[in-house]
Amino acid sequence: MDQILIALGWVGVFAPVALGAIGSSNGCATAGQAAAGALLDTESGYGKYIGLAAMPSTQVILGIVVMFTLNRELTVTNSPGIFGIGLLTGLALMYSAIYQGRALVAAINAAKNKPEIFGLTIAPAAIVEGFAVFAFVFALVLSGSLPA
Repeated sequence: MDQILIALGWVGVFAPVALGAIGSSNGCATAGQAAAGALLDTESGYGKYIGLAAMPSTQVILGIVVMFTLNRELTVTNSPGIFGIGLLTGLALMYSAIYQGRALVAAINAAKNKPEIFGLTIAPAAIVEGFAVFAFVFALVLSGSLPA
């Protein structure tokens, strides 16, 4: 039983990076496809579309920081907490990145048709990013309360 708890602890340590990377890859790919299509339909301003397509990559960066925060000697006492924090934070980061990518598809499509609203179209994607930051901050705070 102790070995299973330790194994779950290791899953918790690496889950934020793995799940954050899955979400970031999906979000960047989804937004990147919309950006590539927008490049064909516009005569200038290509950089802003490519920049938007990269926005979901921040979730994997947050996952890396959480991983380093959770990485410690695993014991039977702290492994369940590390598993819970790591897995749930990883899921939050993954879904945030995926849905941010979808919000960016809409932003890119709207901005290519009406360039003057570009700044406004980013707001929904930024709000979704805020939820990833909430999960990140809560993971950091909760990791400090885990037993050594």
